[in-house]
Amino acid sequence: MEIAFKDILEEFLINNGLTQKAFADKIDVKQSQVSEWLKGKAKPGYDILRRMALAFNISADYFLGIKDD
Repeated sequence: MEIAFKDILEEFLINNGLTQKAFADKIDVKQSQVSEWLKGKAKPGYDILRRMALAFNISADYFLGIKDD
């Protein structure tokens, strides 16, 4: 079953105690953009996904919902 990006991001924010604003600041986007992602109205592009992975020192696969089985 595929997990929606908005659900992955919401879980990430909760698990890391991050607000939308704190997350947005860390990856250098506007808070309103993060809000759009969480509503499922948009998804980040390659450059932003790369920034997310680098900023939090995790694999981009996490945000893509790709898990090793």
